[in-house]
Order: sequence, then structure tokens, then C-alpha cells
Amino acid sequence: MSESGKRFILTLSCPDVPGIVHAVSGCLVELGCNIEDSAQFWDRGTGLFFMRVAFETGAATGGEAPIRAAFAPVAERFGMDWRLVDASIRPRVLIMVSKLGHCLNDLLYRYGAGALPMQVPAIVSNHRDFYRLAASYDIPFHHLPVTPENKAQQEAKLLELIAELEIDTVVLARYMQVLSDDFCARMPGRVINIHHSFLPSFKGARPYHQAHARGVKLIGATAHYVTADLDEGPIIEQEVARVDHAMAPEDLVAVGRDVENVVLARALKYHLESRVLLNGNKTVVFR
Repeated sequence: MSESGKRFILTLSCPDVPGIVHAVSGCLVELGCNIEDSAQFWDRGTGLFFMRVAFETGAATGGEAPIRAAFAPVAERFGMDWRLVDASIRPRVLIMVSKLGHCLNDLLYRYGAGALPMQVPAIVSNHRDFYRLAASYDIPFHHLPVTPENKAQQEAKLLELIAELEIDTVVLARYMQVLSDDFCARMPGRVINIHHSFLPSFKGARPYHQAHARGVKLIGATAHYVTADLDEGPIIEQEVARVDHAMAPEDLVAVGRDVENVVLARALKYHLESRVLLNGNKTVVFR
């Protein structure tokens, strides 16, 4: 990035008609911006058009406000749902975990190594198991134990913490409590979950052991946005790994944890880089 320039990412969706790309690029050119990367997709099924543009401002462009002012008429003309983010600002991510720490540990390692462009103001858990891990990264740890009697109160405290810390995204890194419909409604497209991809075949406890008993040959993981429909939100990323008859249930668990780590990290990175656009119950991911 040049000394005079600043990098922004524009994402948008709207009904598909001729002239959208021309109008968007033309607006940015008139502002003196340089387009670094552009991706677009037309969904023939829904008739919607999706676009992501990363660009650098010129010396005379000004800040974010002039860009928004200049682009607003274009967005109104095409009926766009659009978002403009300053790429230099790292989103604020709150990570939640229960008693399985593999995803938390992996995310923190990548965060510490600079592989995930985010800030982590807090880690929240309904157990105390990982307070030392949080402390090793100098991240405040909040213990919010959940019971059937206090679930609503603890969720209210969580929402207060999210507001207080100005959290952009919540990651459920194997957090094993179901969030309420109200919580999900307050944060659409801002909560990411990870789970094994055996659903709906192997529900409940010890899914890997259930899968082993059925002789599965593929293990997978799914990262998705959280909605009121449990584990049925728009999918961001998935991956699979092959297993065979010689593996014990514990081997399947180990493979599954590795896959979950990779899938969650990918999904979060795509989200942080504004590469994921909601498309009804699906997503468009510009990798």
C-alpha cells in the first residue's frame, strides 16, 4: 500500500442487471482509487449478483466518508445491500469454548503468529479449564457457568460483554451450549460455529464412536453462521478426511479434531477478510 493510500474492501449484493460492474468500477476510478482485486458471481437460481472489490485510495480521494457519499447513489440505483470496511482495522473477535480446547488453541496460535487478522479482547467459557491458556496470550478470560436456572441471565451478561467490548464477531470454538433464538436474532451473520459433519446421522454424545460402529469412511467438519435453526445456518466452509477399518474410535476423534481446526480457521479468515456474503440460506465465498 502506498504512503498516501488506504485499503478498503467493498462487498455488495443486488438483483442482477447489466452495468453493475461498470458502475462500481467507474465510481472508484472517478474517486482516484486503484482496484487491487475484484470478484463477482451471478446466482442463476436467485437472480442475485454478488461482488467483492479490494481497492486502494489515491492521494486525493480523502477518507471513508467521501467514498461512502460517492457510492451511495450507485447503491441506490441498483438496490444494493452493501458494506464498506477499512482493511487496516482488525475486527474484534470474542471466542467461546467449553471443555474441548483444540479449536481454541489452534485459533490462538494462528492469532499469535499473525495468520488471522483480528483482535481478541476476550475469551468466554462455561468452564474454567482454559484460563491459563488465555492468560498465556494476555487475553482476559470470563467464566460464565451455565445451568438451566441461570442460562438467561448468563446470556444477558454475554450480550453486555459483547456490547462493552464492541465485538464484531463471536466464534464458538466448541462451545457446547445452545444460544437462544433472541441471541441469534441480535447477531445475524456475526456468530460462527464449528461441528463435525456427521449430522444428522450421528446426533448426541460420542458421535465419533457412533460413526466408528457404523464403519464410516469419511470424517468431516462444517463451519457455519449460527441461526435459530440449530446447526443449520449458512455454511461457510467444509472439509473431509478419509478413515478406514483399522482405526479405533480414538483415532477418528484425533482426525476429526484436526479437520475441525482447519475448517474453523479457514472460515474465520474468510469472514475476517470480508470474503463471505450471505445468499439466503447459503453463502457466496470469494476465496
